[in-house]
Amino acid sequence: MSKKNLIAGQSGGPTAAINSSLYGVVSEALKHTEEIDHVYGMVNGIEGFLNGTVLDFQEALPGEQLRALTWTPGAYLGSCRYKLPESLEDPVYPKLFRKFEEMNIGWFFYIGGNDSMDTVSKLSRYAEKIGSDIRILGEPKTIDNDLVNTDHTPGFGSAARYVASTVREITLDACVYEKRSVTIIEIMGRHAGWLTGAAALARKYVGDNPLLIYLPETDFDVEEFLRKVNAAFEKNCNVVVCVSEGIHDKDGTFICEYDSAAGTDAFGHKMLAGCGKYLENLVRSRLGVKARSVELNVSQRCSAAMLAGTDQQEGILAGEFGVQAALNGETGKMIAFKRQSDSPYSMKCTLEDVNAICNEEKTVPVEWITEDGSDVTEDFIRYARPLIQGTVNVPVGEDGLPAFVYRK
Repeated sequence: MSKKNLIAGQSGGPTAAINSSLYGVVSEALKHTEEIDHVYGMVNGIEGFLNGTVLDFQEALPGEQLRALTWTPGAYLGSCRYKLPESLEDPVYPKLFRKFEEMNIGWFFYIGGNDSMDTVSKLSRYAEKIGSDIRILGEPKTIDNDLVNTDHTPGFGSAARYVASTVREITLDACVYEKRSVTIIEIMGRHAGWLTGAAALARKYVGDNPLLIYLPETDFDVEEFLRKVNAAFEKNCNVVVCVSEGIHDKDGTFICEYDSAAGTDAFGHKMLAGCGKYLENLVRSRLGVKARSVELNVSQRCSAAMLAGTDQQEGILAGEFGVQAALNGETGKMIAFKRQSDSPYSMKCTLEDVNAICNEEKTVPVEWITEDGSDVTEDFIRYARPLIQGTVNVPVGEDGLPAFVYRK
């Protein structure tokens, strides 16, 4: 059998573990020298591939240098938010497959979230349409944890650990004065509140901050919010509130839109930011207390210091499993996680039809949110806690800073 080449790319927002998945794919592929000749990387995803920007991993990260991917945040290969046309008749598809043929590509891996799985779906369907034998698989990635048909996604555990740790730190900072104050922490999450829910892991005891947690799965009522904040002062004069960026009222209007109109991104998604600042000003003016807001922003996804060992190892495992599946002839699938047990925690990798995953969204189950919509239940905590476990030792360079790997 003649050898073929494998190519991998990354797409969408980066995470602390997306490069671990890349390492899993590349390291496993390099073991199969009888079937795989070269292992290539698309620089800036499918868009970069169309522009001819490709690297060879054996040259870019030879030997032990490859392992540095496992503690490097961001997307080593670079990313894109390029959406393939809906019509498989579009000329971009034959152009892509001509390039695959020119590079003798036999296996294609795309690491990303929902929109990336949309790319995997379209490419695999086009391959089937033209009778191509290229194996096309998706590797899951998203801090939002909103991919369906998988227990969770690589990237979420580390981001959740960052959220919980940072909320605990902010709580300690907020509680130094015996004077009423409200600290509002805005956390990523447009329609799914998984990351915001992880703030509950920050609590050390019943009644600890954050006293209020609001997810976008339920409607947000501004007046009820003010009443709950005021009542929370009976428990603690320093109240910490965590809110998802995508909280909205009963009419579907985002709270951030109360202040100003939100723009949209390349996929037509509203670009949300600012609900924390709006609520800060509202609390200050209506309740007459000291108020501040903190937007965690991209720190949630780029902190190697909070990289969870479980997250890192599962990212690697997903990459390895995917290559093995592709070599066994699988295509049009996404690698998924199936939880075996909460305590002790265990999981296994499975394959799911990518067509049933792309363009769907997994939200926090309503039963995992308290009836009044201001907190998560113990079920959520049991689900999330195992995913933030394990500490990764990030090597430090001569400058005293993390020794990450950079693409030259």
